[in-house]
Amino acid sequence: MNVSLNWLKERLDFGSRSLDEVCDLLTFAGIEIEGLQEIGVKSDQIVVAEIKEAVQHPDADRLKVTQVDAGEGSLRQIVCGATNYKVGDKVPCCLPGAELPGGFKIGETKMRGVESKGMLAAGSEIGLTDIEDGLLILDPELPTGTPVQNYFDSDTLIEVEITPNRPDLLSHSGLARELAALLQTTTIPVEKSHPTETTEDPSVVTLNSPTCPFYSALSIKNIKVAPSPEWLIKKLEAIGLRPINNIVDITNYVLHELGQPLHAFDASKVTGNINIRQATEGESFKALDEETYTLTPDDCLISDSTNTPLALAGIMGGLDSGVTDSTTDIILESAYFTTSEIRRSSRRIHLTSDSSYRFERGVDPQNVLPGSALAAALILEIAGGEIAPKTITAGQLPDPLPDVQLDVDRLLQLMDHSISLQDAAAILTRLGLTSEDQKNWHIPSWRADLERSADLIEEVARVHGLENVPSRTGGHAVDESPIDRDYDRLLDLKKRLVALGFYETQTIKLIAENQLRDCLPLRPLQDGDLVKVARPLSEDHAILRPSLTPGLLATAENNLRQGAKTLRFFETGKQFRNVGGGKATDLEAHSIGILLGGEAAPLSWARGQNRPIDLFDLKAAIQSTLGGRKIQLTTRPRDGFLLAGDIQLDGKPIGTFAQVLPSRIREIGFDAPVYLAELDQKKILGLTEDMFQVTPLPQFPGSSRDIAMEIPLTTTNAEIEKALSKHQEPLLVSTVCFDQFSDPTGEKMSAEKRSIAYSFSYRSDKGTLKQKEVDTAHEKLRTHLEKSLPVTFR
Repeated sequence: MNVSLNWLKERLDFGSRSLDEVCDLLTFAGIEIEGLQEIGVKSDQIVVAEIKEAVQHPDADRLKVTQVDAGEGSLRQIVCGATNYKVGDKVPCCLPGAELPGGFKIGETKMRGVESKGMLAAGSEIGLTDIEDGLLILDPELPTGTPVQNYFDSDTLIEVEITPNRPDLLSHSGLARELAALLQTTTIPVEKSHPTETTEDPSVVTLNSPTCPFYSALSIKNIKVAPSPEWLIKKLEAIGLRPINNIVDITNYVLHELGQPLHAFDASKVTGNINIRQATEGESFKALDEETYTLTPDDCLISDSTNTPLALAGIMGGLDSGVTDSTTDIILESAYFTTSEIRRSSRRIHLTSDSSYRFERGVDPQNVLPGSALAAALILEIAGGEIAPKTITAGQLPDPLPDVQLDVDRLLQLMDHSISLQDAAAILTRLGLTSEDQKNWHIPSWRADLERSADLIEEVARVHGLENVPSRTGGHAVDESPIDRDYDRLLDLKKRLVALGFYETQTIKLIAENQLRDCLPLRPLQDGDLVKVARPLSEDHAILRPSLTPGLLATAENNLRQGAKTLRFFETGKQFRNVGGGKATDLEAHSIGILLGGEAAPLSWARGQNRPIDLFDLKAAIQSTLGGRKIQLTTRPRDGFLLAGDIQLDGKPIGTFAQVLPSRIREIGFDAPVYLAELDQKKILGLTEDMFQVTPLPQFPGSSRDIAMEIPLTTTNAEIEKALSKHQEPLLVSTVCFDQFSDPTGEKMSAEKRSIAYSFSYRSDKGTLKQKEVDTAHEKLRTHLEKSLPVTFR
């Protein structure tokens, strides 16, 4: 939210506090200051200058060489590209050394060979608002050579980040009220008001929607729509709003002053009474942004007796019912809408406004009528007119917030007796709470976030200042817990993946329904397994992810848009599903997701054509992450993937893998294979050793033997590895496949067979092996392979 410092000072006296001190105070109280922006002319080297001469630049069609009088006793030559001035006009002249917004300093230079000693400026270039394209034309009565800053107001724009639980701070009066509590002072209230009696009249307003608990309408006739006065224009421009006309500007002013959204209807465009109702299925609404939106019965409409939509409740007015220059009579709306319904409608149709931003978070219901009364007073003052003696209302305002009992013992314990109960009560009182006994506290209407004793204690702590709470007890060493060990092991695993060239990602746990096709859960999904959000904020956040892979593919797509050639990502986190097809409680489990694709290595002059990453790169990465343990990949079809299967270690599943379909790869803008893996984090962390296992170098030489064998093409590598793993030969230390050959033509060997060659290494840690020992061990291996696999030796 943008806050004008000048506007804020109208509601609060800072005393001797500087702006930096006030910003620090807000920050430590939990209200983040995102930035400060100076508005107005800050440099005294920007002066009033009169243009005495303007001739065409000899070498540029769009530039002119001017001679200006800047009050220096002699003319100054400046090259200028603007066209909206004439000789005799007075304009801002930035002398050499002047600093413009953004830190840019003016100096002397040459433009297309012609010397230019400064710059003639537009309003936006020196911190003001542009009135027209080109230079800022000043009052001809201003004396030349005087600083321009003497004739324009300056201000500071404070950009404040307000958390969703503090909608009471979304106005200048609300922020001033908070600052007054922190500065131990009082606010200066808004004095203008034109209150009227209230009455219910169904012939004027009918309420038929649960989205609107309370609605008020005030008729004002014979107004004159015109541009706003200068003071109002300056206030709105200071916070980045564009003035429209006096009526609309007044409603915007009240919103940013009190935090109460208002809307003004042209009464001549309203037929009969105002009817607050739910929209019908497929009903169309044309908003002020000139876009047409299709509504559902979940949306609330303000309409007339003909059911013509006038406004989308709490979000935006209609294009055809708004105030125009010809408007003479208006109906001023001030209402209270429920937060969840406004949020749902706004998110569904992707339409937000300053009003919806506040209604979504919750406005102060006790500001509905005061906001209308303030607007009425300003309209009467600025636009004239006749205000109806009564405000027509419908519905009821919410009941007062329930009292909260303060746990005094808990307060003193948490604050370590750094504050007395009397001082804590004084803080709560400054925040607008009231109490007769300092235990039971009445909550003001604007602080609906205060519901428990813990909330009151938090308010005391942040105003008192956490830095004022003594820290007298140091930390104690405790025994390592299983949670600590798992954390350390997971961190070590992440470091290994990063060392292999992977980047860690963090994605949101909610996915869209169309992302389910990218899921690679540890167990295939069944009907009822999905955990769906009952009231999602948007369609993109409708389902709790049953797998980490959708987020990894979305990350890959974003990186491809930025020109990435290699994709190496991993993520650790929770995935969710219903146990037993939705017949039991929800299950949260931790997984490790991996995505790999693109080029196997970076481009290099020392290497020829690069190869694409394949499935064995994924296997190698997983094995390296697991400390060199050998894994097996066994195929098992998964819907939506070209190739898929299980990742096994010692015959037990520890995860799944898959190759993404080429059609899906093309959708994300890639042209190389992409591989995914999802590992069971609990099982993986259980494999991790807490200490490095050091193995001494072998003391005795080893011996190797080769085997070349023919196997059917249908025999997989996983079957061979499984057979080798079952051979319990203590002398066999390693196995390497170094060659394979097949002949589809059948000329050199059967087309249904493949020749494959392995090298086997034997070694003993007790002494040098004799040839007979190696031969015996090797013969046992050959016999085992013949029994386990359909092989013939060559």
